[in-house]
Amino acid sequence: MIALPQPRTPDPMTAPPLRWGILGTGWIAERFIDAMHRHTQQRMAAVGSRTQAKAEEFAHRFEAPRAHGSYEALVADPEIDIVYVATPHSEHLANALLALSAGKPVLVEKAFTQTLAQAQELANAARAAKLPAMEAMWTRFLPSTDIVRQLLADGALGDIETVYADHGQWFADDATHRLFDPAQAGGAMLDLGVYPVSFVHFALGAPGRALSVGTKAFTGVDRQVSAVFDGFDGHPGATALINTTLKSLTPTRAFIAGTEATVEIPTFFYGPQPITLTTVGRESVTSEAPTVEGHFGLAYEAAHFAAMVAEGQTESELMPLDETLAVMATMEGLLKNALA
Repeated sequence: MIALPQPRTPDPMTAPPLRWGILGTGWIAERFIDAMHRHTQQRMAAVGSRTQAKAEEFAHRFEAPRAHGSYEALVADPEIDIVYVATPHSEHLANALLALSAGKPVLVEKAFTQTLAQAQELANAARAAKLPAMEAMWTRFLPSTDIVRQLLADGALGDIETVYADHGQWFADDATHRLFDPAQAGGAMLDLGVYPVSFVHFALGAPGRALSVGTKAFTGVDRQVSAVFDGFDGHPGATALINTTLKSLTPTRAFIAGTEATVEIPTFFYGPQPITLTTVGRESVTSEAPTVEGHFGLAYEAAHFAAMVAEGQTESELMPLDETLAVMATMEGLLKNALA
């Protein structure tokens, strides 16, 4: 009888309560705060927007004590311990640097920045300031991910043969929507494709070779990108495949297949999910259903970063800056080749 390891992920409620400043008032900020307030002891102390009216409306909805009509005012607020950057990718570098310049630890939504050069600049700034900085790749902090992490570390899958992940969503053609807007660093890869690319890095590390093809949306941003990878250090013979699109609702699942067993993660693979391990002898076991579901899983990354900050760590052991830089390098290479 095969068995799965138990996740070692701490209960998000156990992380020391810190005061968060939310920079940006969009869709992901709403879900992050909702998850944080429901499943952790973390609290939003202030919100910053580009207008006072929008900041006040957001603060009222989420019961924040203070609302700031500029990002500069938010990061200067002495009553916040952490800044969470939830603006479009095009603004991540400037917004995160603003927080660091004010001496605040910063959690930056994925994708970390618009380009590898920007990501390196931001990582350098955080390290020079000796301040905590982390990409908000929430998948890395989920209990299901820790089960897979242990299976990989224990060699339970044998030699890895193939890794697969896809993420496709359907969006109506709208030139003003951030995913279609070049000025906001739109496109499938940075917003959706970052999940499958990060999953490949998690399973195998950085690829030695990547071949990609793709198409452009009507605004010129990447509409669809598919890629195959090989040349992974420590995994001779392993290949990986990904696909991302913003014009089709794909299965959005992932698996890691080895010579001894395969682990599968169903839709949507990047959030809290039960995982299934199946051996080559057809024995199968599935983990328990997650206790924190859907986007409430964002609570785990909030708790992880809060604990990191409270303990005086400047980089996450689960999502270090060098890992973020490697993922950014892969995505940049994929886009260059796919859209050439």
